[in-house]
Amino acid sequence: MENLKNIQPVEDFNWDAFEQGETYTEVSKDDLVKTYDETLNTVKDKEVVMGTVTSMNKREVVVNIGFKSDGVVPMSEFRYNPDLKIGDEVEVYIESQEDKKGQLILSHKKARATRSWDRVNEALEKDEIIKGYIKCRTKGGMIVDVFGIEAFLPGSQIDVKPIRDYDVYVDKTMEFKVVKINQEFRNVVVSHKALIEAELEAQKQVIMSKLEKGQILEGTVKNITSYGVFVDLGGVDGLIHITDLSWGRVNHPEEIVSLDEKIRVVILDFDDAKKRIALGLKQLAPHPWEALDPNLKVGDHVKGKVVVMADYGAFVEIAPGVEGLIHVSEMSWSQHLRSAQDFMKVGDEVEAVILTLDRNERKMSLGIKQLTPDPWADIETRYPVGTKCKAKVRNFTNFGVFVEIEEGIDGLIHISDLSWTKKIKHPGEFTSVGAEIEVVVLEVDKENRRLSLGHKQLEENPWNEFEGQFAVDSVHEGTITEMTDKGAVVSLGENVEGFAPMRQLVKEDGTTATVGEKLPFKVIEFSKATKRITLSHTRLFEEAKRAERAEQAAEKKASAEATKSSMKKINASVEKTTLGDIAGLAELKDAMEAAAKEEK
Repeated sequence: MENLKNIQPVEDFNWDAFEQGETYTEVSKDDLVKTYDETLNTVKDKEVVMGTVTSMNKREVVVNIGFKSDGVVPMSEFRYNPDLKIGDEVEVYIESQEDKKGQLILSHKKARATRSWDRVNEALEKDEIIKGYIKCRTKGGMIVDVFGIEAFLPGSQIDVKPIRDYDVYVDKTMEFKVVKINQEFRNVVVSHKALIEAELEAQKQVIMSKLEKGQILEGTVKNITSYGVFVDLGGVDGLIHITDLSWGRVNHPEEIVSLDEKIRVVILDFDDAKKRIALGLKQLAPHPWEALDPNLKVGDHVKGKVVVMADYGAFVEIAPGVEGLIHVSEMSWSQHLRSAQDFMKVGDEVEAVILTLDRNERKMSLGIKQLTPDPWADIETRYPVGTKCKAKVRNFTNFGVFVEIEEGIDGLIHISDLSWTKKIKHPGEFTSVGAEIEVVVLEVDKENRRLSLGHKQLEENPWNEFEGQFAVDSVHEGTITEMTDKGAVVSLGENVEGFAPMRQLVKEDGTTATVGEKLPFKVIEFSKATKRITLSHTRLFEEAKRAERAEQAAEKKASAEATKSSMKKINASVEKTTLGDIAGLAELKDAMEAAAKEEK
C-alpha cells in the first residue's frame, strides 16, 4: 500500500471516454492508424508478390504478404512441392484485395503461370537444373509440372536404364533439365536422364580405360531382350548375345538370367569409340564337347531331346551343349521326300545311332532308321522276280507310276507295263495316287535300290489270241472313241483298240466318220510286236468298186477278143473266095464291124 501513496492522477484523462469504452484519445487514435498504415505494404490487384507461409493444413495454406490481412491458398496448388513448410517464401498472384467477406484473395498457381514461360526459356538458355512435379502418366512418358507449365518427360529420358514401372514416379518431385521448347505451340520437353549422363560419362571413361579382353567382371542384369542381355558393369553397359549365354540351345534369355540378377561375365570384345562391350557367360564354363565321353564312337546308340526342328532334319541334344543332326533321309528307309515334322517334334525324347563324329569340328550326325533292319538287305529273297503283291500308288511321272510295296521299298511300273491293250498317254488315266494296285516283280536292282514292276504281266498276253482273231483283211464292228490329228482310236471290243488313219475314215457318201459312230472296219495291218492294229473303213467300199470295175473290164476284153477272132476268119475266107463272092462278103463284113462298134 505504501507504493500507492505517490501515485498521481493523469491530469488530462478523459473520464467520459473511459466510461464509453474508448481507451484512446482522438489524437492518439489518429496517430495509431497512421502508424499502422505505414507498416503495411501497398499492393495492387493483378500483381505478383512474394509472401511467407504462416500456417498450413491439408486443405489450405495461409500466406502473409505484409497486407492488413493474410491470404488463403488451396493446398492443391502446392502439390508439386511436398516439402513446403511454415516460413517458406512463395510467390502469389493478387486476384483481389478484398472479397465480399473482406478476405484477401491469392493464387499461387496464377503467379507461377504469369512468370513460368519466361522462367522456362531462361532455364533452357542457362542450362539450369530445375525442379518439377510429375503429375501423371501419358502415352510414351510422363506429364511434369514445371513452373505451372505442363511439360513432357519422354520415357527414355527418365533414367539411363529402362523403366519397368512408370507409376512409381507419379507424384514425385525430381530435378530436370529443359531440353527442347516449341515456341509456336508452347510445348516443353524436359529430361532427368541428362542430369546423370554427364556423371556417368566420366565413369564410363574410367571403366573403359581399364577393360581388357578375357577380363572377368561382375555386373547386374539391366535389361533382357529377345536377342540378348544388357548388363550394367557399374556405369557402363555390356551386351551378352543370346548365343553367348549358354553352350546349349536358348530359346529366350529369360531361361538363363533374370532382371536385377548379379552375374559374372567375361569380356569378349569392346570398342572404345562406340563404347560397345561384348560379354560372354558361357565362356566361364568349359565347352561341353571337351567333357564328352571319349569312348563315344560311330555306331553307338545315344539318347537325347529334340531341341530344334527344320524341314531338312532335327537337332538332338545328347548332352548340354552337344547336339547331333538327324537328317530327314536318316529318319526312314523310305525314299519318299517327307518333312522331318512327320517323324518327330521339339521336346521328343529319341534314340539314335551315331553315323559320323568329328570332335575337332564339334559336329555329329545321327540316324534313327538304322535302329531297324534295312529292308533292302534281303530284297532278293523276299521279293524275287515273279513275286506278285499289292502296292500303294505314291506318285506319277509321264513315263510311269511309283509305288510303295512296304516302308522303304519302292518300285516303278513303266507306262508300257500297265496294260496289254490300252494306249495310255498318262498314268493318271489308269490309276490314282493312294490307290492300291497289284504288281509283279520284273527286275531287282539291289545296288541301286530299284524294283521294276509290271501290272499287265498279271494276265496272259492277249495278243497271241488277237493274232488269229484280227488277221489282215478281216472285218470287225468298231466304235470310234477318240479323234486325233492323224486319225481315230477305234474300240473293237473289251480291252481291244485299233487305229484308223484319217484317210481311212472317209465313208461312201464322201463324209468323214466322227466320235461315237459304229462302223465296220477292215484290218489292213496287224503287228504283234508293236501291239498295233491298223483299220480302214474306206477300204470296204473301195475294193468292191475296184472289183466291179475289173469285172466290166474283163467282159469288154473278152468281147473284143471274140470280135477280133471273127474278123480274122472273115479275112481268111475272103482270100479264098472268087470275085463273084466278094460282094456278098463285103456286106457281111460291114454288118459285123457295125455290131462291134455298138458294143464298144
